[in-house]
Amino acid sequence: MFEQLKQYFESIKSRDPAATSLILVLLTYPGVKAVLFHRIANFIWGLNLKIPARMISQLSRFLTGIEIHPAAKIGKNLFIDHGMGVVIGETAQIGDNVTLYHGVTLGGVSPAIKSSEQVGIKRHPTLENDVIVGSGAQILGPVTVKDCARIGSNAVVTKDVPKGGIMVGIPAKNIKTGTKKSDTSFAPYAVTKK
Repeated sequence: MFEQLKQYFESIKSRDPAATSLILVLLTYPGVKAVLFHRIANFIWGLNLKIPARMISQLSRFLTGIEIHPAAKIGKNLFIDHGMGVVIGETAQIGDNVTLYHGVTLGGVSPAIKSSEQVGIKRHPTLENDVIVGSGAQILGPVTVKDCARIGSNAVVTKDVPKGGIMVGIPAKNIKTGTKKSDTSFAPYAVTKK
């Protein structure tokens, strides 16, 4: 477990220049706390203890300002930077090494479905590995955001995003096409390495 925590910290440190120590990250990063709460709530959800799982997720929301449904599937090293206002829906799936900034919504678009009918229906997005989602972006519906894609701040994504795509605008449009190789490097705050 300590090795996993160390790996998680190293992944955050590589994406956030302010992450200078493990203790600082554990004590002051709400996104880290929200992910840890989610791991507990998701485990309890898997035991079919839905009410306690929801109570834990609501406690996490109260403490962090980040709402993650306990049924959401989250891979390794999710980093929610700043985090306030992030919402991750019930059927959302997030791959490894994904970064979300504040105000991001991974939401559904089918409010008319009754809860008895929604069992097994994919209503929320899937983010594959190494995806970065800018602040205020909304990814809505059962769309797939492929590996290494970038979603610009305040973009509204309602269609699938190709591998390495860069989506901007409302509705979001891909401004990067025809790439053969996707960049898995991370440049915080859009700072590029020379």
